[in-house]
Amino acid sequence: MPKNKKVESGSDSDSGPEDRNPAKKSKSEADGGSKKGGRSNSPKRNESGDPYWDLGMRKRVTVREFKGSTFVDIREYYEKDGKNLPGKKGISLKAGDWGLLKDLIEDIDDALRQH
Repeated sequence: MPKNKKVESGSDSDSGPEDRNPAKKSKSEADGGSKKGGRSNSPKRNESGDPYWDLGMRKRVTVREFKGSTFVDIREYYEKDGKNLPGKKGISLKAGDWGLLKDLIEDIDDALRQH
């Protein structure tokens, strides 16, 4: 089966060559916000209205309520029928546990630097 060739127009319009290739936007302009470490600081909202932040590689941090308690949910997601759904791999931290983890961040960073 022969390949179709692109037909070029013989007529020129008023626009010059600079109009044919518009300038590309930088990623931060395209995403509409400032970035820190390549990730957006402003949260998105899931179907339930809970704020979440993408960590990349199908990982997400969500702040949500469950049975009257607030959790920080760090979880992998998978795609099914065009929807992102939470997977089994992950952890839900109560607000108190989240505070303990935040207090350990500097020590964890130091341990990472030593490895």
